[in-house]
Amino acid sequence: MTDADERDLGQLRTVADYQFGRGVGAAFFPGMDALRIDRTSSGRPSQVHAASGRVVTYAVDGRFTLGVEGGRRLLDALDPPAYRVVVGEESEPFVRDGKNAFAKFVRDADPRIRPGDEVAVVDESDALLAVGRAELSADAMADFETGMAVKVRSGHADPA
Repeated sequence: MTDADERDLGQLRTVADYQFGRGVGAAFFPGMDALRIDRTSSGRPSQVHAASGRVVTYAVDGRFTLGVEGGRRLLDALDPPAYRVVVGEESEPFVRDGKNAFAKFVRDADPRIRPGDEVAVVDESDALLAVGRAELSADAMADFETGMAVKVRSGHADPA
């Protein structure tokens, strides 16, 4: 591992810990040997991939957007309800297919979720359905009968 890789790994872990909570950085990025970092033309990390898929994209605003693999790692790192939006079974096939999650079908959500937060959309057994960006606060998801709760970025088609 080069000094630049080591420095980037430390920075990526710090951002993950800041955005999602202590310990998430180590869960997302256990070591460089299992990761591939795509870089911008200036050398800044832009996407981080594992053998099983994209973990995160490092956006220009300094925050991560989750890939499906990042959603898996988030669920493994944090106990429910952290960064989770639970939807009912009637919307499960649509969300798995990458369709947005609507407030009408939200059964539960981490009370700390704010609009703009990256979240994992899960079923009632905490299985990953999709990852995306919260469009509403957790309170609004519970109160509203209409409107988009989560703008789904990637559905997780494989239930295994």
